[in-house]
Amino acid sequence: MHYFTLRNSPLADKTVLLRVDFNVPLNEVGNITDNRRIKESLPTIRYLLAENAKMILLSHLGRPEGEIVEKWRLDKVAKELSRLLKHDVRKISDCIGPTVHQAVVNMRPKEVILLENLRFHVEEEKNDRNFARELASLGDYYINDAFSVSHRAHASVEAITEFIPSAAGFLLEKEIHKLSAALHPQQPLVLLLGGSKVSDKVPLIEHYLPKAEKILIGGAMAFSFLKAKKLDVGMSKMDVSSVKEAEVLLKKAEKKIVLPIDIIVADKFSEKATAKHVLVRNIPPNAVGLDIGPETIKHFQEELKSARTVIWNGPMGVFEWEKFSHGTKELARFIASSGMASYAGGGETAEALAKFGLLEKFTHVSTGGGAALEFLSGKRLPGLAALERNFERFSRKK
Repeated sequence: MHYFTLRNSPLADKTVLLRVDFNVPLNEVGNITDNRRIKESLPTIRYLLAENAKMILLSHLGRPEGEIVEKWRLDKVAKELSRLLKHDVRKISDCIGPTVHQAVVNMRPKEVILLENLRFHVEEEKNDRNFARELASLGDYYINDAFSVSHRAHASVEAITEFIPSAAGFLLEKEIHKLSAALHPQQPLVLLLGGSKVSDKVPLIEHYLPKAEKILIGGAMAFSFLKAKKLDVGMSKMDVSSVKEAEVLLKKAEKKIVLPIDIIVADKFSEKATAKHVLVRNIPPNAVGLDIGPETIKHFQEELKSARTVIWNGPMGVFEWEKFSHGTKELARFIASSGMASYAGGGETAEALAKFGLLEKFTHVSTGGGAALEFLSGKRLPGLAALERNFERFSRKK
């Protein structure tokens, strides 16, 4: 890949548009519960401050679908960034229009402003060129440091690169470098997959099928595979289309796919529900599977012992609740202490590793869920392709 980077772009004293992903999880009262994505943006922001740049931050939060939704305003994000950065961050009430333009005109070097949620404008997700042009008009350079949305052809990710010189930030560069290594893993390779949707993981499974020694499947998606093998899974989460996809995958790679032996079930989906251990062939009709069982944990650990690389996407159960967290926790601890190359992706996986204090023990934990899945599936991400086209366009102009 060829693209401009921070260090080979003349950013000193310039007005820089920086696309970040501050789509952080919020609790019921709107407070940030995990600031990792904000922290990951700090190296690029600090570099630009050292370059004396005027900085305009672009982000989205939640799914407002073109409407102004109060709980998804970026005020608390600005406050948290200011606290972490130890530098004043000014929040603007919109991301385009006269108020924004005037604020930019009045900016001084080293000033940082955060524009309002891009997705309050429906044009953002439509990749509208006029919306992108108006954003681009605010700055001299555009920096994409939002790997986690680079699989989206959105105005602030793709179309904006048509108008001004564009480069990759440090976080984006790190993601590309680390995940590229995972595309060419040390063998033997094991995939560890959880979460709920089989369809999200199909391209990843098919891409690594020739390379993977084993594919270990837990989480809610395991029930689609168990159902495909004609087992009763009670009231556990799954859908008909997932079962059909699981049937296809089992026909292709049944010898490589390893399913749970036992399950922790409950009579309802609740943190306070009574947990019960059962074999997969004995799941009660009214039970809900919420974690893999102890025998499955041991079996998966045995399969992982010979691996030199593991790629993990999706938790093994409802790790947020203590009594259903053991599958995710024990496998995470095992991998962290194994010495193997370990790559994890997906918001829930990263959240689980943070909860168990193991983020730093993995080779790489991606900030992107869908973006990491698509990258590791061998797909060309729109945001990265846009930076490559921008490199070609502006290299010729130079």
